[in-house]
Amino acid sequence: MPGRMAERPLDELKRLVATQPPPRDFVGALSRGQRACRLRGASSAPEWSSAEPGTDIPIRLIAEVKRASPSRGVLSPSLDAGALAQCYARSGAAAISVLTEPSFFRGSLADLTEVRAAVELPLLRKDFVLDPYQVYEARAAGTDAVLLICGILSLEQLAHLLDATRSLGMAALVEVHDGEELERALSLQPRVVGINNRNLADFTVDLGTTLRLLPGMPESTVVVSESGIHSRADVVRLRDAGVDAILVGEALVTCADPEEIVRELIRW
Repeated sequence: MPGRMAERPLDELKRLVATQPPPRDFVGALSRGQRACRLRGASSAPEWSSAEPGTDIPIRLIAEVKRASPSRGVLSPSLDAGALAQCYARSGAAAISVLTEPSFFRGSLADLTEVRAAVELPLLRKDFVLDPYQVYEARAAGTDAVLLICGILSLEQLAHLLDATRSLGMAALVEVHDGEELERALSLQPRVVGINNRNLADFTVDLGTTLRLLPGMPESTVVVSESGIHSRADVVRLRDAGVDAILVGEALVTCADPEEIVRELIRW
């Protein structure tokens, strides 16, 4: 990042941000509104929900553009980020996540720029975001939300980064892995919380992580389940528990027909 900051100072990024259209509604695109709140035991949908009263909205999908992962290595050597994003958009994804981290995921800001030019859906930048510079970098590229990983940030850092996203009209997906991280995250009242089902110590996956943490979610929080979602049965399990959205990457990137898989996962 120091090299990027020297090449493109923050003041230059701020000028680029000023030329961007307003951020797309990442939060509204993911909310199931009254349906998810009712399943989680809440009495009503949050005030900002785009759902009409009484509607029963299917679970939402964040489809991911992902070249590699630490657990499986290279997933798709010839991945065309823009074409894959268009495939996701055609098949009903609500938003698209783009990995930009180069060392472990072989991503880049170029992938983000390519996807932004290809689709109109809300975009999430996934990276190890540690500095507000990266938030401005994402917004300058036309991104609407960024991933903030609770496990690698102090409470002060997380608050600072959330303030940066809010000041730009962006959203943040605050990712947690356990109850302690969830408690810290909720103290800052994030609008979107992602529950990562992957144990980052040994890379094992347990969808039960989402189910265990879900009862602690306020009704005003959009809940995203991440990692280990491969089948319609997985999606039904999460949908019926009251999860608003799922984030799926490897299952889509490694399959022969991602468009068919997306439709299979979210068709009701």
